[in-house]
Amino acid sequence: MASNLLGNEIEDILRSAVEDADGHLFVVDPSSETVEALVELGTAFEGELPSVKLLAEERLLKDVMNDFLVASSAADLVEAGDLEIRSLEAPVDNSLLVTADRTVAVVTAGDRVAGLTTDDEAFVDTAFETYSQRFDAAEPFKLRTPSISRVRETIGENIDEQTREDFDSVLSSLETARGDGDGLDEVTITLLVAAKNDVLLYDISKWGEDVGIASKATFSRTKTRLEELGLIDTEKVPIDVGRPRLRLKLGDERLQDTDAEELASVAQSMIAS
Repeated sequence: MASNLLGNEIEDILRSAVEDADGHLFVVDPSSETVEALVELGTAFEGELPSVKLLAEERLLKDVMNDFLVASSAADLVEAGDLEIRSLEAPVDNSLLVTADRTVAVVTAGDRVAGLTTDDEAFVDTAFETYSQRFDAAEPFKLRTPSISRVRETIGENIDEQTREDFDSVLSSLETARGDGDGLDEVTITLLVAAKNDVLLYDISKWGEDVGIASKATFSRTKTRLEELGLIDTEKVPIDVGRPRLRLKLGDERLQDTDAEELASVAQSMIAS
């Protein structure tokens, strides 16, 4: 007889499902919090992950993956073959965790979460077959964010190691990095870190476009906005042929005097003021 799963956080339910899964684990119609928790668990999990097949509404996936921290970590799991993401055309009655051995309905009540579990053989077989077929028939969800591993590796190779270290420090200080125009999205973060290390705009924007973060035009527009807000400044650097290039500089003493770990919070307060 399967035991129901109880916990204060969805992570407790997911961890139990991941640890007990043998083969495929279908995560069906999850909440945004469940998707975020699944990606975080998969990234930090010690041991061999099951083949996780995420089937969620496209609108929810787009919203969750608008956070660079979540999307870039999910891309790591996809590249490793540990995660597949597909779009659910129509919602189901419950959020489900489905394996070949049991089916778990995820239920939240206030600040508690439960996994109502059955291992009835006939029901579990039917559920597994049903969602296997629905997953196979669903459209793949295309992540447009590069994996965080590739971002970290290439920024060190193409810019320098200090910029990579500062980039990591800024990301680790953030809870989200959403591209909604109001907070610190990945382009803003990259430009601030580049300015902290006196990197040329041409170099950082070319790297950003090549790795898949954003186009050079997006980097240029964001640079202009940050200049207008007084967060960064530029100086012209002559080159042998063509127009001078621009070296990025932090434009405010509050930023110039801060460590990378506090760069994001100081910049965010300046943007909000």
